[in-house]
Amino acid sequence: MIEVGLASVTLRHKSAADVAAIAADAGLGVVEWGGDIHVPAGDLAAAAQARKLCDDNGLVVGTYGSYHKPGDSDPAEFPALVQTAVELGARRIRVWAGTRASADAAPHYRAEVTSALRRCADVAGEQGIPVTVEYHVESLTDDIDSALAMYVEAGSTDLVAHWQPRQSPIVGQCLAEVRALLPALASVHAFSWGPDGYTERLPLAAREDLWRPVVELLTTKDTVEILLEFVEDDDVDAVVRDATTLRQLTAVS
Repeated sequence: MIEVGLASVTLRHKSAADVAAIAADAGLGVVEWGGDIHVPAGDLAAAAQARKLCDDNGLVVGTYGSYHKPGDSDPAEFPALVQTAVELGARRIRVWAGTRASADAAPHYRAEVTSALRRCADVAGEQGIPVTVEYHVESLTDDIDSALAMYVEAGSTDLVAHWQPRQSPIVGQCLAEVRALLPALASVHAFSWGPDGYTERLPLAAREDLWRPVVELLTTKDTVEILLEFVEDDDVDAVVRDATTLRQLTAVS
């Protein structure tokens, strides 16, 4: 089953109440709350408010999107993230796999990141919350082979996977990545970019050639979230438009 939703960082300029209302009005069912603006780490009042906003709008809380970077961030900060995620009612906590490109990561650095990632998974797992890793450039998940090796090296059953396309994505390469991650895949960020990448945002429908086969692959999962992110101009109308596209894609797959 595919659940469609919105990453709150898409609307950083809006209040948490606005984010929840916009997601509900757009026919989405899940909100992934970001730890940078809407639900800062340790702000239990903000976490409780976001959870209530979801309840009031008929939404589900998805991932708590932290900016914790195992291997680089202070490990002492992580318990507060877990406490915040618990208060939020989050399904999982997202972290980053360090801050160095996999090609530049020396063996000792990879070992530090994977060891710290394992500790994060253990701490969150004690509260029944799995950890997922941002699929992102300049980290150990910037390459699918590195990402898969990282999960093996971390060796935790409390780790799940995340995926999003790269700049100027090649369809065949994207599908290969999704297939490789599929057994552990919990969430996907959906957006369409032009050749200039992050600064050239397109309607989601502009890359239907990518998203239709990705969605078809994801239908083989029992449950996975697809969350809108990086809409044109961070605009509410673009959220509504892309939500319509996403709902259409998932309805016919």
